[in-house]
Amino acid sequence: MSASVSAIKTQDAKLKDLGLSKTTVNAEQVNTYSRNLGSVSEDNPVLVLIHGYPQSAYLWRHLIPLLPSNAPLFVPDLPGYGASAPISKNDKLSAGNAILSALQTQVKRSVSSSSSSPIPVVLIGHDRGARVAHRLTVSGFGGINIKGVCLIDIDHDMSSSDHADRGREQVPTITQWKASGRVKESVGFFHWAFLANAKLATDMITAYGGGKWVANSIENWAGTNANGLRSLKADDSIAVYSAFFEDRAIVEASCKDYEAGATTDVELQEQDQKEGRKIKVPLLLVYGKDYIGKRYDVPSEWVDWVQEGVEITDHPLGNGVGHFGAEEAPKESADAVKAWLGQLGVSV
Repeated sequence: MSASVSAIKTQDAKLKDLGLSKTTVNAEQVNTYSRNLGSVSEDNPVLVLIHGYPQSAYLWRHLIPLLPSNAPLFVPDLPGYGASAPISKNDKLSAGNAILSALQTQVKRSVSSSSSSPIPVVLIGHDRGARVAHRLTVSGFGGINIKGVCLIDIDHDMSSSDHADRGREQVPTITQWKASGRVKESVGFFHWAFLANAKLATDMITAYGGGKWVANSIENWAGTNANGLRSLKADDSIAVYSAFFEDRAIVEASCKDYEAGATTDVELQEQDQKEGRKIKVPLLLVYGKDYIGKRYDVPSEWVDWVQEGVEITDHPLGNGVGHFGAEEAPKESADAVKAWLGQLGVSV
């Protein structure tokens, strides 16, 4: 049994225990886990949980049981990550479209009526998944009504030596790239440029050991809270994430994700700003207070990216919580999400 197959089995078993059913959906072969999709309504929208780098749907194992028990959930592996097949285009819009198309297919299979009304959803993304959620919220998707978007630590840097200098993980893609003009910060997130050289990075990470790369990366990006670290590492999570990256195809797809982040994604955000396309729905930002919260007023970083009058809610996670808030501080993260959902009129 290959390492990635073993990781899939572990992930499948855990999410099944949490009451989710697994399905591989559409021509893109998006691997998904879902529950209660037949009960979706305007006051009970689908919560779409989109993980980030270098992880998989397994990221949400702590948060899922803390969310409203009646909430419809849709939890995919990003295309090219986990058990999802890679896709030909790796920009955030293409990845997001594949996910929401898969959701539509699953809802149609789960709902007995033939209603043509848009499917109400709330997008909750971490890291790269948050960037997908941001893109979808701005671009929209036919037949989907996005009621709100929650961005959890929207990307990160890689500097483990000076946590106080972390600062650009909770910002739009363009802002992150602009920070490369500051030497100290550019060292902190060198992996953005490294991974964007997809062929070279794939070869080098594979030679180094994809699993070793993942374990080192997660260690560098995690916080300092002892309980948070135990929570992050529970259920053999590091072994699961590392095993996936022993598959060269996953390493390659993840590098192409960053390659798109340096090209297509930036170009689209530049067009957004020129043409006034912004987030039009309530925004929740969840991030580490003792990390980026020490250097930046995170909500103010997003003011220019939301339509005037749109409410920005922020929830900084304290006590040394790092990049992986949903795993390091799942209860606090879930409480913040549920309080915000209540403000949106969602049944909690």
